[in-house]
Amino acid sequence: MAPTAAPGGIAGTGVTVLADVSAHVAPPPPPATAAAFSKKSEESNGVIAMIDLLIGDLTKEMTEAKAEEANGQKDYEQTMKDSAEKRSSDSKSIADKAKAKAQLEADAEVATEEKGATTKTLMATLQYIQSLHAECDWLIQYFEVRKEARTGEISSLTTAKSVLSGADFSLMQTRRSLRGQ
Repeated sequence: MAPTAAPGGIAGTGVTVLADVSAHVAPPPPPATAAAFSKKSEESNGVIAMIDLLIGDLTKEMTEAKAEEANGQKDYEQTMKDSAEKRSSDSKSIADKAKAKAQLEADAEVATEEKGATTKTLMATLQYIQSLHAECDWLIQYFEVRKEARTGEISSLTTAKSVLSGADFSLMQTRRSLRGQ
């Protein structure tokens, strides 16, 4: 394909030199004006009917547009009213939920503190029970030894009472011995 030549002249118009103003020729005379007005009723009826039809169509479209605009405005106002009510109810709902959350957090904190105090009380009670259990174990373990000691003590007290009452146990045999039998 051969390259195309660059456009020439002033601003790419192809005009290379401006002509001298004196070289211009006067323009031809203006065309003749329209003839005097004459009424042509048959030809103008069609145009007037079309204009009347256009006016009727425009009037109808403008009436429809006004009705649509009024309906749109009513819909817009209803939407804005509904939106305001929803925002109000949502704000109230958020406030109620925030209040409930705060109450639940306070209840949780009180319950945590109460649990801590109850746990300390429980630990003290368990420690007391453990000490009582150790004491009871000691009593059970040494019950027989203590029983024998008490029996011996009762016997000694009975003997001491008898001695104080005047009894003489010096010749009395307290043991029996077996020698050579």
